[in-house]
Amino acid sequence: MCKVICLCNQKGGVAKTTSTVNLGVGLAREGKKVLLIDADPQGSLTASLGYVEPDDIGITLASIMMAIINEEDFLPKEGILHHMENVDLLPANIELSALEISMGNVMSREVILKEYIEMMRAYYEYILIDCMPSLGIMTINALAASDSVIIPVQAAYLQVKGLQQLIRTISMVKKRLNRKLFFEGILLTMVDFRTNYAKDVYARVKETYGSQINIFNTRIPMSVKASEASAEGVSIYRHCPKNKVAVSYRNFTKEVLSYEG
Repeated sequence: MCKVICLCNQKGGVAKTTSTVNLGVGLAREGKKVLLIDADPQGSLTASLGYVEPDDIGITLASIMMAIINEEDFLPKEGILHHMENVDLLPANIELSALEISMGNVMSREVILKEYIEMMRAYYEYILIDCMPSLGIMTINALAASDSVIIPVQAAYLQVKGLQQLIRTISMVKKRLNRKLFFEGILLTMVDFRTNYAKDVYARVKETYGSQINIFNTRIPMSVKASEASAEGVSIYRHCPKNKVAVSYRNFTKEVLSYEG
């Protein structure tokens, strides 16, 4: 069985890509076969795994999706890059932006990515999709192709307030395109544990959304080490294994695994 999870938030700067990398590598460290899909034309996930010039990569998510649209043949693992920390990556670059614009007239455009992912389920136990910070057609594709959604949210009032629109969009996709889609949970990131403010935000998230959506017990602390790891093209486990962020992502991975099945 393969589980497909997309990490989604229409706001940028919420540690979405960092969470995708460290959850993916965390699952691989637990012996799982993992594919990470970069569904953001900025190529942040691709760059975070050491491919610092995404625009120089030949085969990307855009070319695979274009092949599906044009009904062209391609090999199942075509374009997949293997990272030294035992995760596979389907990269993205700016071509994805052009593809998104051109998808306006494509029939069944919301389920192009789903067609690819259904093909890849046979090879992996977990597929994680790092969505772009918008609610455009690529994000709809990711939601339509997924089993569940993790919403990383920065521990700040305005970020929490903006969740309503995202939850509405996810619920709409569930109703119209993907009945089995469910909320895996909300993950609070960039938390400053020294302040009461962070505790207030957590309490507010629990109060506002806790009755309808799981709130992960693990909260990811604020740390420059996470950014350093991304710049090095590795996970936090390899960059600084004893750091509080590494410990938090390890706990978060165990929480995700506990919902298996």
